[in-house]
Amino acid sequence: MPRCAEALLARLARHAEQRPDTPALDDGHRRIAYGELPGEIEGRRARLAARDARRVALALDNGLDWALWHLALLADDRVDVPVPGFFSEAQRHHLVTAAGLDAWIGPGGSALGFAATLDPAIACRGVASPPALHAGTGTITFTSGTSGSPRGVCLDRDAPLRVAESLAEAVTPLRLGRHLAMLPLATLLENIGGLYVPLMLGATASLPGAAELGWQGGSGFAPRRALSTIEAFRPHSLILVPQLLQALVDLSPQAPAGLRFVAVGGARVAGSLLDRARDGGWPVFEGYGLSECASVVCLNRPGEPALGVGRPLPHARVRLAEDGEVQVQGATMLGYLGEPPVDGWHESGDLGHWEGEHLVLDGRRRDVFITAYGRNVDPQWVEGELCARPAIAQALVHGEALPHNRALVVPATPDLDDRTLATAIDAANAGLPDYARVGEWQRCTPFTADNHQLTANGRLRRETLHETYRDWLHAPADRAQDAATVPRRRHAMTPYQHLQAATRAERDWLLAAPLLPRALSGEVSREEYLAFLGQAYHHVRFTVPLMMACGARLPDRLGWLRSALVEYIEEEHGHEQWILDDIRAAGGDPEAAAAAEPAPATRLMVSHVRDVIDHGNPVGFFGMVQVLEGTSTAIATQAAEGLQASLGLPDDAVRYLTSHGSLDIGHLAFFAGLVNRLEADDLAAVIDTAKMVYRLYGAMFRGVEARCAGGNATRELSDALA
Repeated sequence: MPRCAEALLARLARHAEQRPDTPALDDGHRRIAYGELPGEIEGRRARLAARDARRVALALDNGLDWALWHLALLADDRVDVPVPGFFSEAQRHHLVTAAGLDAWIGPGGSALGFAATLDPAIACRGVASPPALHAGTGTITFTSGTSGSPRGVCLDRDAPLRVAESLAEAVTPLRLGRHLAMLPLATLLENIGGLYVPLMLGATASLPGAAELGWQGGSGFAPRRALSTIEAFRPHSLILVPQLLQALVDLSPQAPAGLRFVAVGGARVAGSLLDRARDGGWPVFEGYGLSECASVVCLNRPGEPALGVGRPLPHARVRLAEDGEVQVQGATMLGYLGEPPVDGWHESGDLGHWEGEHLVLDGRRRDVFITAYGRNVDPQWVEGELCARPAIAQALVHGEALPHNRALVVPATPDLDDRTLATAIDAANAGLPDYARVGEWQRCTPFTADNHQLTANGRLRRETLHETYRDWLHAPADRAQDAATVPRRRHAMTPYQHLQAATRAERDWLLAAPLLPRALSGEVSREEYLAFLGQAYHHVRFTVPLMMACGARLPDRLGWLRSALVEYIEEEHGHEQWILDDIRAAGGDPEAAAAAEPAPATRLMVSHVRDVIDHGNPVGFFGMVQVLEGTSTAIATQAAEGLQASLGLPDDAVRYLTSHGSLDIGHLAFFAGLVNRLEADDLAAVIDTAKMVYRLYGAMFRGVEARCAGGNATRELSDALA
């Protein structure tokens, strides 16, 4: 067994003797103490041996089982291949074939040729001639890289553990007792920092599943859910990629209690984001690493000035080539899978310079572009400043040989209009020198791992994005354009943007309902809140039946929408019961609310959508989706917070609002993607329905306020239909 693996297992044995009751692993539902850990590992070692599993895919969600199987593979020196959850079926097939896998732990193995065995956890397949691996390979970490086929990085068992020892030494003074794994354990960074390091320190590795952490598929992240999990586990340390830090700081400028160390890496972090996080007490420390170097190479340490990405860790040697390229030695890879072995200094492709002992990165060699005026620009620098604006979720900047840089911009929510985005870009430009500013921009749908535009650790896959948007990014510059028109839009409005623009007046009328701003500022009475929940119940209980009716009446040409409706039905099923539970928790009578007659506006809203489905174009139903999702995303979360603060409500009394207010980018982008596929006549039907539902929904809010004040809703309804 390699030295470092043997040392880790020996350390676990000592912890089992010295602190047998201390939790080693915790997923929020089950704990395994250090005293139990050796037995759990040994049991899995025996099961692997019984199946003669040699090259093993670990395709589980974060949790105790992932950690225990991984430690068993480590102890037996079998080849461990973590499988990222967002990999496509084609990428999984490539992984299985390229690595010659003979065992699969986790769901999905049967589709890849693995057959069930007497052990329900381990599926196997025969491999007559497995491809050769680099001598000493213990782990193959597949990076999504820059193309559709993942690239396998072969590491020996010692390399990741040497990195873990360096990290443990760096954070020992902080006396960390609990780490919460926020990233997938299949990511080498979290595998090392979120499992090995806590176990070396005798701390607890908290390993809840991806859904509990706010991850929704490979493309979405719900920061409110993540923050709730952080508050539940009360960790001392986290590892975050910049996008997660941005989302969490936007939601909670003040750091959760108990945090002592938040490592941030995976991509360049905007200085303004780091400053904002530190101002709020988030103990953020930027680092730098590569999969080819077993993850972390440099790290800013507690108690030291925060400069660049910090000093090299004890295991690593770092030097700069004549052109500034960062080169690393120590704990580096054996080689890429299927390629010749490597040795010596690893050429990272990153450019940097030294400030004392601290490494400062200047961008990727292949990413830095030279403008038409001969200025070098690191796009990650500009992208980071753009994404530090709350309105902008993601950005890609390009300016090779151009007089004005161009940017692809993903709005924080699809309903943000161009004016808001332009204001955000202006604000970012104000802090940049003229040669780095964005001169032209185009909004686009989110970059995700699912569409191969983002890697597992949050890096942009630039080649894919440049290919996808080549016609615009690489179009020759129109030098006749006036540079004073910065920033400029240069593309046609998408159908979703047209829907937003066409319904703006009706949306503004809804949002002008006096009850809404009062709710956001916590000035709504308990009676008004209960009245709102009562009306919400009477339209939400019809949501799933309306979806089912829409799916049944869609013409064949729109049959592709049925799968989307199935997803919506699964998400919405049972939400009316949530509302009744909220009413009870808020001190109301749920049975009376359910038995009451709905207000005229509520009844007419449901009836109108039903009529559109039965007697018009059924796709018009999605106009109702536009109104309800867009409104809840805009106001629900803040309203819930205001109501709880002013009325002293428990969390159980605002479940409906909080669940509908934390919709992530991926969910909203899903709806925008559906709308963008509609033809003109179908889009017109969605717009017509949305306009009417905005009016009726606005009348419902006005009616709640009127009835609680002793009036009636007749005038509000007539105003809505005027």
